[in-house]
Amino acid sequence: MTDDVPETVGSISELYLGNILYALERCALAMAEEGKSADAQFYRGIGRLLAEAHGKHRKPVEG
Repeated sequence: MTDDVPETVGSISELYLGNILYALERCALAMAEEGKSADAQFYRGIGRLLAEAHGKHRKPVEG
């Protein structure tokens, strides 16, 4: 990022998306080990939504 462009939640989360997905999965693994499978599924669902949204954002426009 450059100094003249303000940072936004979207730009920061896109930059660190891999780290965020990793952290969500680690969180889900810990919850699963604690017997909180519903909570683990919830956090894995968030990870899937973020990954899918990122994939849709990156697809080239066909036409």
